[in-house]
Amino acid sequence: MKRFFWMVLLGGLMGSIASAQNLNAYKTKLQNADPTYGSRVSVTEHGTAATAIRSMQNRSHPSEIWGYRVRIFFDNSQNARSLANQAMERFKNIYPDIPVYIVYDNPYFKVTVGNCLTEDEARILQGKIQGAFDRAFPIQEKIPISLLGQPTTSVSATESASK
Repeated sequence: MKRFFWMVLLGGLMGSIASAQNLNAYKTKLQNADPTYGSRVSVTEHGTAATAIRSMQNRSHPSEIWGYRVRIFFDNSQNARSLANQAMERFKNIYPDIPVYIVYDNPYFKVTVGNCLTEDEARILQGKIQGAFDRAFPIQEKIPISLLGQPTTSVSATESASK
């Protein structure tokens, strides 16, 4: 329930910021009466919520949060790239609804799955895939907020780690 609330809140914030030049313009738009039903929305920001919204408005780059993923593969052998791609394809075939990511972080190729907000969610995901990937383990990783609101269709991306 908490995850749903935060996803709705973040999705609403990101959508409102994207659809209006700034949050104040969006608030003004909400206060105008709906032409069909005449309903209005009054926005009241309390304490730290107003501070958080202002800080999000002042950011010039996409936001990331610390979340969790489940690592299903990592290796630095000569054929690590090939093995990583095989692990990614195998995962996509078994679990097409869970996003999978392959990263080269010199000298390792790493394959991680999922976009979890909490360690508990990552542990649940680990339990779900444990039968097919018995060496899977949760890791903490930065996750772009934009990935949290997207449907979990078969998404794969190659990232270059800059750690």
